[in-house]
Amino acid sequence: MQPDGLVYHPYKKCTASIQQLAYGGGADTVDEYVRLAETTARKCLHNFTAGIIGLFGDEYIRRPTPEDLERLLHIREERGFPGMIGSIDCMHWEWKNCMTAWKGMYSRGTGKPTIVLEAVVSYDLWIWHAFFGAPGTMNDLNILDRSPVFDDNINGNAPQVNFYVNGMEYHLGYYLTDDEKNSLFAKIQEAVRKDVERAFGVFQARFSVVKNPSKLWDKDKIENIMRACIILHNMIVEDERSSFTQYVVFEFQQGEDVDDTFSVNMPTNLGNTIDRRTSVRNRQAHQQLKNDLIENI
Repeated sequence: MQPDGLVYHPYKKCTASIQQLAYGGGADTVDEYVRLAETTARKCLHNFTAGIIGLFGDEYIRRPTPEDLERLLHIREERGFPGMIGSIDCMHWEWKNCMTAWKGMYSRGTGKPTIVLEAVVSYDLWIWHAFFGAPGTMNDLNILDRSPVFDDNINGNAPQVNFYVNGMEYHLGYYLTDDEKNSLFAKIQEAVRKDVERAFGVFQARFSVVKNPSKLWDKDKIENIMRACIILHNMIVEDERSSFTQYVVFEFQQGEDVDDTFSVNMPTNLGNTIDRRTSVRNRQAHQQLKNDLIENI
């Protein structure tokens, strides 16, 4: 047992927390290395993740700004997908200590209970969007229907993206998934969509806690761990980002006779909100964009 009133150095607490995130072991695995009891190490982890989210969440889990979008769209156009904002996919995190009453909701078939992370990733593996907490029984479409990924577009707060594909003009950016059947398009699409698969692989390699089954009981604490790991992952991406991913400002400066590429349309009434929701869900426009992308490639 620990003596009453014993105060540990913050470095020791942070070391214990990071070790649990990086290696995915239980709270009792740091006892010999940093001399912290299991209960203390677990509390340090929860306080550490809450502190990371509170201090850095607004900066490292944010929607792309117009400047970010301009850089992302430029790279995507060079890779053959103009107007593409990022790759979107889902990752399942096994919940070992899921409550018995919830197992039917979080288990698919005879599988183990899982919690789903939906993420949008850019070419440099930065995670721009993270929606975590959906039960493992839900498929990608169900999760997308609940996800806030299109909320800014529907509410009129997102920068408007204007681009041309195969001579057609479009005003909404898109996220790349894996549902295409055209052989040539699927081959090129797979190379670009691998960004999100690579991001999940790198993410789990850096933080084994999200690769191993979660042994926690509290779902909110599990979510804090996931969000903190995403923030730390984006910090590493920012620190290790190669020089070629940094765009030069003058390459994106437009001439006087060219309209601005981005603009923000604020919602004015309910009718506009409904119109924007309808445009986001427009199946004909979606199919037309797919056909134009195939022709463009």
